[in-house]
Amino acid sequence: MIRIAAVGDVHYDQSSRGRLAKYFSEAHECADLMLLAGDLTKVGTLPEISALIDDLNLAKVPKVAVLGNHDFHSDQGEEVKAALKEAGVHVLERQSIILDINGQKIGIVGQKGFGGGFVGACASDFGESEMKSFVRVTKTYAETLRDQLQELKTEYKIVLLHYSPCEETLFGEKKEIYPFLGSYLLAEAIDEGGADIVFHGHAHHGVEKGVTPGGVQVRNVALPVIRHAYNIYRINKDGLVGEPSAARQLFPHEKQNHSASNEQHKKPENPVTGAPS
Repeated sequence: MIRIAAVGDVHYDQSSRGRLAKYFSEAHECADLMLLAGDLTKVGTLPEISALIDDLNLAKVPKVAVLGNHDFHSDQGEEVKAALKEAGVHVLERQSIILDINGQKIGIVGQKGFGGGFVGACASDFGESEMKSFVRVTKTYAETLRDQLQELKTEYKIVLLHYSPCEETLFGEKKEIYPFLGSYLLAEAIDEGGADIVFHGHAHHGVEKGVTPGGVQVRNVALPVIRHAYNIYRINKDGLVGEPSAARQLFPHEKQNHSASNEQHKKPENPVTGAPS
């Protein structure tokens, strides 16, 4: 069995340093591996990722990450990736990695993914060149995902995305933005590639649990959804074991009653535009 600490959409800025430090410092007590599902920063700058790295350095477990749309906003995606890699974080973008965890070979395929929508309400590569280009980006991501999964010959095959491969984890988001939150093409690739489990973020107003048409379990670990520094998932060769456990302590505002005064807390941002929802 392996224990995975997973979270996405932590959205660090320069003032966030220390926000998750305590939780990350305890990760080795309950997890063998940490997965970061993109949107690590607010707008993708080096000062923001540096603040997160200071906290991540306290997590004494292997760390694997993908970037999200926010991490590319300032056109410093390569610099953000380089800073994470220098800090020892494995950053995947249409890549795979094999880790030896407790004597077991863990294969992880990671990529940001992209949008396009889901069956019955999706974009197609027809018409204007701009529309065809949009859809072909997702097709390329999906084809790479499938091929890399099929190439893995490991005991576990895990997929780490930012965008969602299924509609179920988007429940609670406005349907109008589903095409910008994920694509069914990613799910097709996951099923054809034979993944064991998928982790993604991006959908702040979504729900945690979903499944691909082929039966692969999908978990939305965006921080606004799981409402903890990370969730712990236990996986054996038969799949998920039990329900996830959360980081040891809730954030302070989670402990309060949902009174009228608590409605003043800042609402999660729109995952597509970054504006308050």
